[in-house]
Amino acid sequence: MKVATSTSKLARLRIGCAGWSLPARQAAHFDAGASALERYASRFSMVEINSSFYRPHQAKTYARWAASVPDEFRFSVKIPRAISHDAALHSAGGLLDAFLDGVHCLEDKLGVLLLQLPPSLVYDGRVAANFFRVLRRRSDCPLACEPRHPSWFTPAAEAMLRSHGVARVAADPARAADGGMPGGTTDWNYWRWHGRPRVYYSQYQDQDLQQLVERLDHAGGSRSWIVFDNTAHGHAVGDALKLQALLGVGSDA
Repeated sequence: MKVATSTSKLARLRIGCAGWSLPARQAAHFDAGASALERYASRFSMVEINSSFYRPHQAKTYARWAASVPDEFRFSVKIPRAISHDAALHSAGGLLDAFLDGVHCLEDKLGVLLLQLPPSLVYDGRVAANFFRVLRRRSDCPLACEPRHPSWFTPAAEAMLRSHGVARVAADPARAADGGMPGGTTDWNYWRWHGRPRVYYSQYQDQDLQQLVERLDHAGGSRSWIVFDNTAHGHAVGDALKLQALLGVGSDA
């Protein structure tokens, strides 16, 4: 059950989960493999590494992950909480260096750096712009930012993100009126669906996924990354497979 890679639609859409744990009830959808990541990558074209938010990984670990997936597969890697939460984006150069030294061992399979901000972090244009400049001096990897304080959903914040080429995450549940649709750069977009009504736990209903299809259509020709983060009860994999079917991508389309 290999993921197709020849269609323009699949090239535009990357669908996956936060992590590559596969529930036993979904095992039949995946090829055999030596590791869970290899099995996962037989069906999905991307994965979000969330563990990097909590603890560092060695460079050889990133290199091993990269070697175990197909050439077209891509990783999204979450920036450590030491940067986003503890330092609140201040004086992050040294922390970014330590993080990126390992992450860059993914080489061409590094697709996105994901910055999730704490709900308490109020938008400060000077601090944010300086952080993105510091990061851009170290990496040209596409960057997605998931702000969770209402002050980030303003024209000023939107202009700042766009000026630095940052995609503002389209989140579900949304934290602000515009939070359910992508913002920032218009070159590409990044969607994180966390589960609703119970975040991280709830399975999405068919009508929810159809609504997501309509939102993706509204986004037009932009490249889209769609991540299901409702992993607590293993629903992310099933929802990602359903979305593949609705969009006509993947081996069963």
